[in-house]
Amino acid sequence: MDRSTVIFDLDGTLLDTLDDLKNSVNHAMDRCGFPRRTRDEVRMFVGNGVRTLIHRAAPKDITEEQYKAAYDAFGEHYRQHNRDNTAPYDGVTELLAALKNKGYKLAIVSNKLDFAVKALNDEFFGGIVDVAVGDSPDTRTKPEPDMVYKAIKMLGVGVDECVYIGDTNVDLATAKNAGMPCISVSWGFRDESELIGYGAEMIAHTPDDVMKFIES
Repeated sequence: MDRSTVIFDLDGTLLDTLDDLKNSVNHAMDRCGFPRRTRDEVRMFVGNGVRTLIHRAAPKDITEEQYKAAYDAFGEHYRQHNRDNTAPYDGVTELLAALKNKGYKLAIVSNKLDFAVKALNDEFFGGIVDVAVGDSPDTRTKPEPDMVYKAIKMLGVGVDECVYIGDTNVDLATAKNAGMPCISVSWGFRDESELIGYGAEMIAHTPDDVMKFIES
């Protein structure tokens, strides 16, 4: 795989963020008087950004005003608590450092709110990952390719130089829409059987496997 640039999803790929997401979802549900959600429910709700996460977590028959209240409550809580339990998966920091040392350009593209993507990148991967792009009003979220294109423009590379790494069907669709290969990881928010069902052709079980796929 002759590539110079590696683009990573964040949640479920580089960072285990699930407990903090669950806690902020349930803060929003509590604030609005909605039923709380389990960790497994939230795991299946994530992937398409906070707007969709709140739509999936909240009851179906709420008003737009109630939805906005839940969305705002989530954002308020997550801004303060997005690093309470979040941490890199084993071997991920070493993988990023090894790629950086080999001369690869690195980016994170995530449907997480942009402020959180940048803050978490600075916290855990500062000085290693070159560009971090999150959800902002001027860019469509994944699986649309806009955020990927924004990142590669910032890096000054072309689509044909990139490979995308992610853990969900959204990531597979994003890579396809952006015109680049995708390496799926099995340690995140979707298991191997789900990834195969979504059409994954390269599945990494460890960060070392990611390096092997990139350099194969």
